[in-house]
Amino acid sequence: MGAEDTQQQPEQHCIIQALHFMERPNSSSGIMRTKSDQLAETAAAMRSPTSSEATTGGGDSGGTISRKSSRRNMLAASPGRGGGNSKNTHIRKSRSAQMKLELDEVSSGAALSRASSASLGLSFSFTGFTVPPDEIADFKPFSDDDTPDDIEAGMRKQKIQAEPTLPIYLKFTDVTYKLILKGMRSNVEKEILSGITGSVNPGEVLALMGPSGSGKTTLLNLLGGRLSQPAAGGSVTYNDQPYSKSLKSKIGFVSQDDVLFPHLTVRETLAYAAQLRLPKTLTKQQKEKRAMDVIYELGLERCQDTMIGGSFVRGVSGGERKRVCIGNEIIINPSLLFLDEPTSGLDSTTALKIVQMLHDIAEAGKTVITTIHQPSSRLFHKFDKLILLGKGSLLYFGKASEALVYFSSIGCSPLIAMNPAEFLLDLANGNINDVSIPSELEDRVQMENSETETRNGKPSPAAVHEYLVEAYETRVADQEKKKLMVPIPIDEELKSKVCNPKREWGASWWEQYSILFRRGLKERRHDYFSWLRVTQVTATATILGLLWWQSEDQAGLLFFIAVFWGFFPVFTAIFTFPQERAMLSKERAADMYRLSAYFLARTTSDLPLDLILPVLFIIIVYFMAGLRMNAGSFFLTMLTVFLCIVAAQGLGLAIGATLMDLKRATTLASVTVMTFMLAGGYFVKKVPIFISWIRYISFNYHTYKLLLKVQHEHITPNINDSGLEEVSALVAMVFGYRLLAYISLRRMKLQTGA
Repeated sequence: MGAEDTQQQPEQHCIIQALHFMERPNSSSGIMRTKSDQLAETAAAMRSPTSSEATTGGGDSGGTISRKSSRRNMLAASPGRGGGNSKNTHIRKSRSAQMKLELDEVSSGAALSRASSASLGLSFSFTGFTVPPDEIADFKPFSDDDTPDDIEAGMRKQKIQAEPTLPIYLKFTDVTYKLILKGMRSNVEKEILSGITGSVNPGEVLALMGPSGSGKTTLLNLLGGRLSQPAAGGSVTYNDQPYSKSLKSKIGFVSQDDVLFPHLTVRETLAYAAQLRLPKTLTKQQKEKRAMDVIYELGLERCQDTMIGGSFVRGVSGGERKRVCIGNEIIINPSLLFLDEPTSGLDSTTALKIVQMLHDIAEAGKTVITTIHQPSSRLFHKFDKLILLGKGSLLYFGKASEALVYFSSIGCSPLIAMNPAEFLLDLANGNINDVSIPSELEDRVQMENSETETRNGKPSPAAVHEYLVEAYETRVADQEKKKLMVPIPIDEELKSKVCNPKREWGASWWEQYSILFRRGLKERRHDYFSWLRVTQVTATATILGLLWWQSEDQAGLLFFIAVFWGFFPVFTAIFTFPQERAMLSKERAADMYRLSAYFLARTTSDLPLDLILPVLFIIIVYFMAGLRMNAGSFFLTMLTVFLCIVAAQGLGLAIGATLMDLKRATTLASVTVMTFMLAGGYFVKKVPIFISWIRYISFNYHTYKLLLKVQHEHITPNINDSGLEEVSALVAMVFGYRLLAYISLRRMKLQTGA
């Protein structure tokens, strides 16, 4: 070899080692090579100019290679891969910054070494390089259908196989929204949105940007059909059709807060969503397969059996939680996907991963609209269209890549290098530090009173906002409105599919009930069998047994049993609906199930868990206190306590569903339970007639009377009756309180507009 080849020997040695790692045999190809054969063929390929040209994709890509493309081309140039120039013509966008390589630099060997390290993710050192183990295991031939590696999970994702997406073109013109604030003496009308116009097509990602309080979330909710229409104005159309309930099955909506059940695993969460939301035409196995497809598509296979977690439960990471929320929505293959600040609370790398995933979702023919608070420069360039809001007014709508050009045309340019998103948010806030001031705005300020209109010689935020709004309305607004008048390029059949007034459920009523019942059991089994609750019940039972050890006077014990198992279920059931209000509103807004199926499943799934601890309690107390020793009395005592628990639960559910506020509900429940206890027939024997009606609505009173009849009917002849009156009263409470709770939930649904 010549002197030039001798100088290039160390770098070629690194390349040979890198290509050797890439050429490890894999199970799919079945090609086995010896180490010496690979080294010899690779060295020959390095000396060949044809190989150099193949490495750069033949030079027909303009010298620009993405990370994924360069990795694919390197593998195509290695021995045994083949591929030719036909595969290299399909080069996708990379997740990292693109690199330009000149052909003469590639042939020199040094540039190829740098390109290999950047595209393969290798870490070079003076002694050679190291390859992460997961990267080595993942070296497989790429095809044009492969998706990029998952940054956070470190695994390659699979494409979801779903039916074609119905394209939906979203247009909105002069959208306004007003909120009426009720005061002590009069109502004040506040304008949240004022004349917002824009559009987004399938395959595009529209970003809604603006400072806090600018109306981003309100606009997103309005476009997604989550706000009541009477307070809104303007026109919002989907394929030139107005909003209808059938669109709920074609819209995915990811809220800012991650509303998930903490004790369910990732796979269980997505599986239940699939069973409830996917069409009836799919079998249970097909729905479960769709859930697994989504898990692999989002790169969640590593944590699929991990609990979601919450404030007091360890679970998945923040980025994984956000991807689970997105998976809950894309599992139905929506045509429209709305996301409210999906990158909040995430680091820059994870946020970039989320936004890239949204871009991939849009490329599948979906329309994606997301609010974003303060994206990095890399995130900003991922968006196709941009809406910039300020104080509810439209400051810019158009291509995200042309935003800086537009603001430069009206005289607002950054004086220093800065993040485009940061520059736009400064303008929306009226902050023009390090920003050129338009001459028109300077002239306007000089004509006004300098004391009120300027601060330190600069226009006030109000003046800047007014100028930006006027500039957009005079230069761009009319052109955009004319564009919206152009008919969308789809036929009438597709238009009619979005205006079907009939609501479509993903499962029958019985299927919804059984799915929600199983989900409720899995979610709450951790709460019911926590060591605190078991200790509380067993300790109380043991203390009672010791205090009434083989006692003759058992009336006080029976009354305490009636009070304890009336008090305990009430304060457990109070938290049921207030704690699940966010989840209920989210799932009902998406038409996942009927409210009646949810209510019945929620109330009945608690019963098996609620009745296990009372059995343990009765067994301990019954034999320690020496209550009536025969099987009939024992089981009648158990049934009486069960009936008391179910009635008390109904009261707790009714109070919680009616008030939906834990502080007020706890206060009302405390007063109610105390009143029922005092009127229970043990403390006061003769209640005044004008207030004696309270005892008849007290479950403590009826439970206490039934327990006395069961234990002492053979001793006291004046209570020797069947107890049908008390049983009937308790059964009426069981159903009456629950009916009140259901009606309260219905009223809550109507008020929230879910």
